[in-house]
Amino acid sequence: MIEELVQLAKDMREADARGEALGLTEDDLAFYDALGTNDSAVKVLGDETLRAIACVLVQTVRNNVTIDWTLRENVRAQLRVLVKRVLRKHGYPPDKQEKATQTVLEQAEVLSADWAVA
Repeated sequence: MIEELVQLAKDMREADARGEALGLTEDDLAFYDALGTNDSAVKVLGDETLRAIACVLVQTVRNNVTIDWTLRENVRAQLRVLVKRVLRKHGYPPDKQEKATQTVLEQAEVLSADWAVA
């Protein structure tokens, strides 16, 4: 058990250092990682563009979520449209946009709980 906690602390430090090296906040890094799951997008766009997309997505989602957004389909639909627009604007591969949109919204659900508290 203690060994697992030590490993978890080490992983968290590595994630923080990775975020700092990329110049991303914790939230930006979460979205960056969500977008980076698509290898072809990483190859086509590169790290710099993915960083820019992640930062824009964090601001877009943060500015448009409400307390009950996960329960209201109309708000979820609006966020899907906004995320797709950002991806399209930055040249994210069209065939991968649907999966990326879903991944970003899942990540937003996790992060928005923290945003509501802050």
